[in-house]
Amino acid sequence: MRMSYAVIVLIGLAFALAWYFASARRKKLRAWAEASGFRFDPRSNRSFDDCYPSFGCLRRGHSRSASNVSEGTRHARPVVAFDYRYVTGHGKNRQVHSFSGVIVDSEIPLRPLYIRSENLFDKIGEFLGVDDIDFESAEFSRVFHVKSPDRRWAYDVLHQRTMEFLLSMPRFSIEFGEGSMLAWRNRRFAPETFDDAIAVAEGILNRLPGYVVREGGER
Repeated sequence: MRMSYAVIVLIGLAFALAWYFASARRKKLRAWAEASGFRFDPRSNRSFDDCYPSFGCLRRGHSRSASNVSEGTRHARPVVAFDYRYVTGHGKNRQVHSFSGVIVDSEIPLRPLYIRSENLFDKIGEFLGVDDIDFESAEFSRVFHVKSPDRRWAYDVLHQRTMEFLLSMPRFSIEFGEGSMLAWRNRRFAPETFDDAIAVAEGILNRLPGYVVREGGER
């Protein structure tokens, strides 16, 4: 009986701590949003993924939802910053996954492109013949894993200046949607990290070559 009571107390304490940290995070994110001139909505949004069907990281697992969503503009581009969660497995194998990201609109249509940090499994994949796109910059190819169904598009976007920019900035996973770009990490952001993610996405968009912008405008 005593053991059961202790378990109940520990569970209650865990819920109380989770509520406290979630509340403290909402306050910090609200303050960041207000300082950025963004609208802030802490509520859970279970249809968020339907608004951005081209982003693979928003289609994982089940019971998906966004929360702490901040919306506004940065340098005339619409921006959405958010926390996200999804669930994999069921019962004893159930796991909850959480991360944060920002979506920055582009003034032109974009084509699929995925950029993230290289990892050990990528090295093993290369050994087995599963390769990503390599670039003239050996350092960039060593640090980043790049995938796209259109290699020419990848080379157009990731020219020398953009590669140098990405090497100098904090690391994020980058996904191109049809008309926007997502920068995210596989964990929750600190409020100031949202600014870093926006800066990375803006930096890539600002460095799109003129002919890419013109072709996109024509499309």
